Amino acid sequence: MQNRYLIFGLLWLLFWVNLANADRPKVAIASAHPLATEAGFEIIAKGGNVYDAAVAVSAVLAVVEPAGSGLGGGGYWLLHRTKDHVETMIDGREKAPLAAHKAMFLDKSGNVIPKLSLDGALAAAIPGLPAGLVYLSEKYGHLSLEENLAPAIRHAQNGFAITERHRKMLVFRLATLKKNPQAAAIFLTHGEAPNPYAILKQPDLANTLRRLAKYGRDGFYSGEIADKLVNGVRQAGGVWNRQDLDAYQIIERKPIKGHYQGIAITSAPPSSSGGIVLIEALNILSGFDLQQTDEITRKHLITEAMRRAYHDRALYLGDPDFIDIPVNRLLNADYAAGLRSTIRPDKTLPSDFLSGDMPKQNQGNQTTHFSIIDQEGNRVAATLSINTAFGAGFVPEGTGVLLNNEMDDFASLEGAMNTYGLVGGIANSIAPGKRMLSSMTPTFLETPDRIAVLGTPGGSRIISMVLLGILDFAKGNNPDSWVKIPRFHHQYLPDVIEYEQGAFSQDEITKLSNLGHRLKETNRHYGDMQAVQLHKITHTLSAASDPRGEGKAWVNP
Repeated sequence: MQNRYLIFGLLWLLFWVNLANADRPKVAIASAHPLATEAGFEIIAKGGNVYDAAVAVSAVLAVVEPAGSGLGGGGYWLLHRTKDHVETMIDGREKAPLAAHKAMFLDKSGNVIPKLSLDGALAAAIPGLPAGLVYLSEKYGHLSLEENLAPAIRHAQNGFAITERHRKMLVFRLATLKKNPQAAAIFLTHGEAPNPYAILKQPDLANTLRRLAKYGRDGFYSGEIADKLVNGVRQAGGVWNRQDLDAYQIIERKPIKGHYQGIAITSAPPSSSGGIVLIEALNILSGFDLQQTDEITRKHLITEAMRRAYHDRALYLGDPDFIDIPVNRLLNADYAAGLRSTIRPDKTLPSDFLSGDMPKQNQGNQTTHFSIIDQEGNRVAATLSINTAFGAGFVPEGTGVLLNNEMDDFASLEGAMNTYGLVGGIANSIAPGKRMLSSMTPTFLETPDRIAVLGTPGGSRIISMVLLGILDFAKGNNPDSWVKIPRFHHQYLPDVIEYEQGAFSQDEITKLSNLGHRLKETNRHYGDMQAVQLHKITHTLSAASDPRGEGKAWVNP
């Protein structure tokens, strides 16, 4: 009898637990840090929607992953809202200060001054992430901004244990961080990188987040914090002023759309190059049956499509508020067919044959990404960045805000390479108030039975990683496969296939070399893809976090 009552009690408890969870949406979240993923679910449990969760995840990543993002950086949030079919991208990319000019990183002879666009206050563009958090919360969320920022404030104030990955990034940027007393005081211990699992507390950053939560946009771009930001930058040789912060605005942009083998693709528009380059490459590949070709030919064709799409990136792409971009032409199927006709299956075409001399340029690698979807198909793909690891290595006193070094993403000089090896020209030259070109590629995929959300950090390699993920999706594979596939990359210049450790066998290297390709193995794995999927027929969710990183992917019960 006693056991019967116990069983009845447990069944009654289970009934009430299920009833309490009945109104809680089923959600999948994958992010680059466990604390960020957990923050997203904390907000969902409080009644927030996927956009509230995106604010919380973004803000926590800004606290716990300072090598990849932060309040001093920017990014893109790609959104889909199912009830009214709204699909948009929130452009929170940083902007050049109004005092910026084309020669700001050149010496008197017109040569690029090494590291001036990478280290210190002059390298920092005007941040967009704080404005993006406020905009996303107020326009698309259900909860208050204070509720959505609460997890980030808690982690900044109380601290969290740093990881081995965090420490490696500190060692990589140690010399730069040492030059700034405020950055050194926050991130270093007696001038050196602390041990893994040391507790990192950021009380000044917690205070900045509190002001943002209380006053919204004005909490960062006006008042006390704005004064500290501008004064700190100017005292260190930067060119910010209060007008820069006052003038910063979020822009909603129409996403880039395309199709590949029955997959509807939605991706990032300019000021990111991601969507255009991605879909142009897929349009070129659409004329080949990659499933029926041998593996060497398949990789050769993918490389040739990358080469041509990245070439057009260098020629045509930049901030659409400053230049005219031939979007319709670049995405046109006939244009892709013309490019495809120049591809031989038995021989590569050297990049020098595509056009004349081109400027060489690069982009930051230490970015972050997260993906969110619920059972109704509401979703967010967000890629956020401060450019290279720990950005400019500079924190204005009293703010706790680590500033970006996104000015390096501009083409400082035609023919000069930035830190990631991409090429860029006049379309991406420095101008006051201009957004620098990006390769961030937050992306949605949809077929009659599946919806996918994916993206990754990785600088210039982001687009090629997402491309490989889409080709794996096209095979019918699931998120745990997309995030694991071996990676290779070609970006037009330098004219070389870069591949991560173990991506090619020695036999593949020999055969690709025989086709005329030059190959270079990177000294480590790269990327940190975060992906989620909704199966529309079974209404099941799945999520995966790149095993190369330290993230967490989860579906709430």
